[in-house]
Amino acid sequence: MKTVLKKFAFIAFSSIAFVSCNNAKDAKVVENKESEIITKTSSPNIILFVADDHGIDALGAYGNTVIQTPNLDKLATEGTKYTNAYCTSASCAASRSVILTGKFGHATGSYGHVHDYHHFSTYDSITSLPVLLSKAGYETARIGKYHVAPEKVYHFNTVLEANPRNTVEMANKCASVLKSDKPFFLYFCTDDPHRGQPFNPEEWDTPNSFGNKKEGYKDVETVTYDPKDVLVPSFLPDTKQTREEIAQYYQSISRIDQGFGKLMQMLKAEGKDKNTIVIYISDNGMAFPGAKTSVHEPGIKLPCIIKDPSVKTTGITSEAMVSWVDLTPTILDMAKVDYNKNKFHGTSFNSTVGKEEKGDFTEIYASHTFHEITMYYPMRVVRSGNYKLIWNIAYRLEYPFASDLWASSTWQSVYRTDQEYFGPKKVKDFLFRPEFEMYNLEKDPNELDNLAYKKDFKNKVENLKAKLKAFQTKTADPWSIMWNHDASLQGTGVNL
Repeated sequence: MKTVLKKFAFIAFSSIAFVSCNNAKDAKVVENKESEIITKTSSPNIILFVADDHGIDALGAYGNTVIQTPNLDKLATEGTKYTNAYCTSASCAASRSVILTGKFGHATGSYGHVHDYHHFSTYDSITSLPVLLSKAGYETARIGKYHVAPEKVYHFNTVLEANPRNTVEMANKCASVLKSDKPFFLYFCTDDPHRGQPFNPEEWDTPNSFGNKKEGYKDVETVTYDPKDVLVPSFLPDTKQTREEIAQYYQSISRIDQGFGKLMQMLKAEGKDKNTIVIYISDNGMAFPGAKTSVHEPGIKLPCIIKDPSVKTTGITSEAMVSWVDLTPTILDMAKVDYNKNKFHGTSFNSTVGKEEKGDFTEIYASHTFHEITMYYPMRVVRSGNYKLIWNIAYRLEYPFASDLWASSTWQSVYRTDQEYFGPKKVKDFLFRPEFEMYNLEKDPNELDNLAYKKDFKNKVENLKAKLKAFQTKTADPWSIMWNHDASLQGTGVNL
């Protein structure tokens, strides 16, 4: 009898083991180098679509009645649109490093641009999102603008090549990824609507092309705009030159929209649309003075639209304050990948998708240090509720310009004619900023009334300063020593 029972037990155990091995295709356990266990079951595909210099000013879903963005507008009706989504640094490379690491750039060495003579690069000790997802069994692929370094930190299994100004061509090149038998993470990054070369035109008042060409792009319908019809954001001067450049900017965005639509068509044709999370964001605000490279709202408050087919409520507008430093933990959460939350500065906001409530997401931080290496102007930001505090650490310096923004006809139209105002702000106030700026964004969305030095707001200012200091300590910000202008913490510079 005992022998029979032993044989039965052995057969039962063998059967369970066999079934478990077969189920391993659907559920994998992977151990990473930090000895964390990552469990993955029925993982969704994820597409992270990142535009280059696209603000919330130029999307139909965010209230622009002129621009034609039907495919992105449809995504908003099918998902959740965030109206308080922020990058942490209004500069391409620095922002992208945060998107893919879940850490602020001041803690990873990603202070500014990686290319040409700038040389900023992420510490090789950092583990990025694509690496974590690959270890969890994902096929990871990227196409278009990369703009981060080193490659071993930001490694993708597959690198696809296409013209980053032609999003339709880019979409077509992604066909093999969409057919993957494994769950995939596709990082789709356009060059649009970044300003196009040359940044310095022969005639100063020639509008930048924003990548547009007279002959257009293959398989892309050229959508043009009349400068008189465009909507000039309130922070910009309403001049002929500004309107001409915004018309070019709109055209570039309409090209993005077509490529996005093509990618969604392909996804549906593969039968993957019901198990693919789609996220649309931009790296920073529009490439105009007062937005890109600035931590004022036009520079860091950005579009964020998320469609998760598993979330049944659609067409939601969320006021939750979310940040690009939250994206890596959010995507890991969406991918059902277990991770050590303490290894990231951000927090997953997956729980807010499909909900109008803010939940605990009522505060964001920003940290900008460089754009180009010649543009040293560190700024730290906290927004808590309706109040926003900006610390201009190098406030004694003239505010620096990105080379493409300085050469823009929008700026030159004011600079060459010695105008007193650039939009609603005086030029002198645009160029020379106080050490602290504090605004009530509910009452003053254009950030014109600086409350930082008003007696009635002293306690609020001190409260936000305390939050900034705690944030800098928590995230190992080297610039925290500047509160007391104490250089003693910098060390001797001598290796002993």
